[in-house]
Amino acid sequence: MTAAAPIDVASIRADLPALSVQVHDDQQVVYLDAAASAPRPTPVIEAAAAFDREYPANVHRATHQMAAQATAAFEAARADVARFINAANPHDVVFTKGTTESINLFASSWGGANLGAGDEVLITALEHHANIVPWQLLAARTGCVLKVIDCDDEGNIDTATALSMLGDTTKLLSLTWVSNAIGTVVDLHPLITAAKARGVTTLIDAAQAVPHLPVDVRELGADAIAFSGHKMYGPTGVGVLWARGDLLADMPPWQGGGEMIRTVSFAESTWNDPPWRFEAGTPNISGVIGTSAAVRWLESIGMDAIAAHDAAMTDELVTRLTSIDRVQLVGTPQHRSGAASFNVEGMHHADCGMLLDRHGVAVRTGHHCAEPIMHRLGVSGTVRASIGCFTTSDDLDAFETALRRVIEVFG
Repeated sequence: MTAAAPIDVASIRADLPALSVQVHDDQQVVYLDAAASAPRPTPVIEAAAAFDREYPANVHRATHQMAAQATAAFEAARADVARFINAANPHDVVFTKGTTESINLFASSWGGANLGAGDEVLITALEHHANIVPWQLLAARTGCVLKVIDCDDEGNIDTATALSMLGDTTKLLSLTWVSNAIGTVVDLHPLITAAKARGVTTLIDAAQAVPHLPVDVRELGADAIAFSGHKMYGPTGVGVLWARGDLLADMPPWQGGGEMIRTVSFAESTWNDPPWRFEAGTPNISGVIGTSAAVRWLESIGMDAIAAHDAAMTDELVTRLTSIDRVQLVGTPQHRSGAASFNVEGMHHADCGMLLDRHGVAVRTGHHCAEPIMHRLGVSGTVRASIGCFTTSDDLDAFETALRRVIEVFG
């Protein structure tokens, strides 16, 4: 396989106006919080603004020209997302307001219809709260059982252990692809293959994978994946649930209202086809159109090239952190993407984050909505630095310099 050509980082950065912002009056921002939300490129900002400025009509309902334009752009976005993840049918793409809502939709609709007392949902110790709490809520309603595949002290999921937990009562394997908290990349293929052989449905939280790795749902083989627009350089308030068409066809609605119906009377209602069955009410139209622009922007760079760049920047980030006295990495997985978590000996993670901010370095602190993996690794929280296709060695040099100064001043 021919290696992807290096990306033009200078051109990418020129597309991201947020990277030109100065913080604390005179500090040029060094943005290392892409795992929380990636900066928006100018084409994304302009696409969303064009809807608001030029054709701010509702979709799917009216016959006037502005509504037709809005509907065409909205459905074109669905086709763009389908192409981006190599989905066979755009109608298998459901728009939500984020990964969290996508997983809640699946839990409420598919889970409510298919899981009962004693049925097992299998997740990992690495999960974001969005792939924990919906299953706890469902367990309280249905009596299904939530089981957890543990990780080792480095934050790796052992494939053999995971496979051994697939039992006769396992009905769903729902797991993260890339940990938002410590960056672990889970080896999905053997788990998905084994689950399929047992008739176990699979749902993948791909929120942290989509910005860094090529995603091909046909090659992946999962039954459903969930991800967010704002992690992949799109607007906030937009998410995607992709699922196999036959699975969506059998799933009941999870919210009622306009658009998701075929007929309504006071006696009964009938349901629209997927994906509209799951898109009740007026959607985030400008956000979806902006997400479409983000897809096209990422495609213009190339996901293979982005993956290579992001892998190199992640490795450099880890190397720089391990060179600094008193810095303790939290999680040292064999395969990592996009992020590294750490603490400084004798310093609270929140203090470290605030002091880095005074040097213009934007990082994340806390438990990263992943408390269980923090507890598993023996910490209450961490400082998390996360990179993107815009990150340079100069960024990481500024980060390292700032962190060394913070440690020196803190004593």
